[in-house]
Amino acid sequence: MKITVDVDCTPEEARRFMGLPDLSVVHDAYVDKMKTMIEEGITPDVLDQMVRNWMPMGEAGMNMWRSMFDQIGRTGSGGK
Repeated sequence: MKITVDVDCTPEEARRFMGLPDLSVVHDAYVDKMKTMIEEGITPDVLDQMVRNWMPMGEAGMNMWRSMFDQIGRTGSGGK
């Protein structure tokens, strides 16, 4: 036997029904910070810190990203 139930609700209603936390404040803070970074310009220091936060492997992961970006840079400049 197979039973199908269709529920028509908004994402907000589904979140409340499932008992999930409201993270809209965190989302708004994140978006504001990203807008500020875009308006002020992304400096190499900010980019470096951002990648370090994203990389769970620490220095080994950072070296992997660095080598990948170096290869992309060499390819884009004709390998010079």
